[in-house]
Amino acid sequence: MAIDKVRIEQAVRMFLEGIGEDPDRPGLRETPKRVAKMCEELFYGIGVDAASLVKVVPIERDYDEIILERDIPFASFCEHHLLPFIGHAHVAYLPHPTRITGLSKLARLVSMEAAKPQVQERMTANIADALERALAPRGVMVVIEAEHMCMSLRGARARGSVTVTSVVRGKFREDPRTRMELLSLLRGRSHGVS
Repeated sequence: MAIDKVRIEQAVRMFLEGIGEDPDRPGLRETPKRVAKMCEELFYGIGVDAASLVKVVPIERDYDEIILERDIPFASFCEHHLLPFIGHAHVAYLPHPTRITGLSKLARLVSMEAAKPQVQERMTANIADALERALAPRGVMVVIEAEHMCMSLRGARARGSVTVTSVVRGKFREDPRTRMELLSLLRGRSHGVS
């Protein structure tokens, strides 16, 4: 889906007028165009199936150990207030016996899901769903930690609060030892799941 920059520019002008600003004053004159261009950069994930980014890499031997990419940085926009939420995603899977994906694909999957108006809970589930569709792994776990500007800048004004969401599926859900092994790998990280 293409971004309609003309409509965004019109909407930004109306927004500026709505808050009592003059969209024609020198400091704001180019703001509608800048916001429209920014929207192209921020919302490129709308309408894209993130699972299409996950390419299967066949491996020659059965690999049944945890693959974890942690501390993947992202920024997304809360669909309720269109304010950013910024944080880190931790994506783990137990691969299908003969299929893995490149590590960069996990980061791209997170970035693509973040690049649309979103709620953190759905983003967490969508990442897990995409991995399951693309790789058919034996288990998936996704943990997202983020600070929401709608909590920090307005409403509760709880600056520095972090929301944590998780999705646990397959062997990570069924086998407590495997889940504990993964949680211990996450605890050893710099940002602190405890």
